[in-house]
Amino acid sequence: MSTKGRVLVAMSGGVDSSVAAVMLKEQGYDVIGITMKTWDYHRSGGNDGKETGCCTVESMNDARHIAVKYGFKHFIVDIRDEFGNWVIDRFVEDYTSGRTPNPCVLCNTHIKWAALLRRADNLGCDYIATGHYANVREENGRHVISKGKDHNKDQSYALWGVEQKHLERTIFPLGKYHKTEIRQMAEDYGLLNVATKPDSYEICFIPDNNYHRFLKEKVDDLEERVSGGVFVDQKGNIVGNHKGFPFYTIGQRRGLDLSLGKPVYVTHIDAEKNVITVGEKEDLISTTCRAKELNLIKYDKIPNGEMEITGKIRYNDDGAMGTIKQLSDDEVEVHFPAGREAITPGQAVVCYEGDDVVAGGWIHKVNVEFSEPAELSS
Repeated sequence: MSTKGRVLVAMSGGVDSSVAAVMLKEQGYDVIGITMKTWDYHRSGGNDGKETGCCTVESMNDARHIAVKYGFKHFIVDIRDEFGNWVIDRFVEDYTSGRTPNPCVLCNTHIKWAALLRRADNLGCDYIATGHYANVREENGRHVISKGKDHNKDQSYALWGVEQKHLERTIFPLGKYHKTEIRQMAEDYGLLNVATKPDSYEICFIPDNNYHRFLKEKVDDLEERVSGGVFVDQKGNIVGNHKGFPFYTIGQRRGLDLSLGKPVYVTHIDAEKNVITVGEKEDLISTTCRAKELNLIKYDKIPNGEMEITGKIRYNDDGAMGTIKQLSDDEVEVHFPAGREAITPGQAVVCYEGDDVVAGGWIHKVNVEFSEPAELSS
């Protein structure tokens, strides 16, 4: 075995994970590649005839071809049941409860890392590695995630849920590089079958990006069950009918089919009453949210119960200055003095100190009164 140790590399067949595997091999690690089959068209539907993205035969073959070329082992594992139970079921549950889910974070938190480490242990691997644009380091006994050098591709937001014991064995080979450098490396390594592959932005198990179709296929009689809902304005006046609350998201403007003489947006979803509130753009502004299912990264608790941070409320978010207060071991409150547009239950709020991830959690309340920090036991 290499003196650097054995590492299990998650290989989707894309350029990032392919370069990560070869880079570690070149650095002297004993590399084993693994491709995880998380879903298929038979279960998820949406086959538009384009065999692209992860979990396709083409992607698996690309990963295996690279492993053969560079002389390391490669395995394909079927985790469709694990993935479906955690990620797809939660996705459906969130939408049918009036929330807007983030399946990538759920996958990283509950599936990808746990599944990788189980296989790593079986294969005698010291580490696992992925092609994420992020960094991890040990500091003061904690394993700290920080932003990747390429802030345009940074994926630290999607990694806030990874546990400390998992981060301890994690390597992010691409964190110190820009995407353009990685594509050039792919060419230099001779990985011509993946060097120019486009990035994938759709939800992996909804390849046609049509979550309305997906929900209707997953939930029996969904349209009938949620029919008869109404739109109301900020004063509670009925202004129209809608197709059912699961088919709308906070901040949505297109597809409302309302003629009110001005652009309006979804500002609130009441799943119990099947009522959707609409308003103008300024009505989307909120200053405070609460998040549960907390994962603390940089510190084992928020220093002094509160601290200034930069908070991101969705993946493609530049972030804004704010304050995080810890209410309990499993709940925080985040305040944005300047306000944020379309803070959405079901999404994650991730708080940073500089480039370091302090904590993250799932948003469950918006525009709550700002509270005093809790007195937490040490």
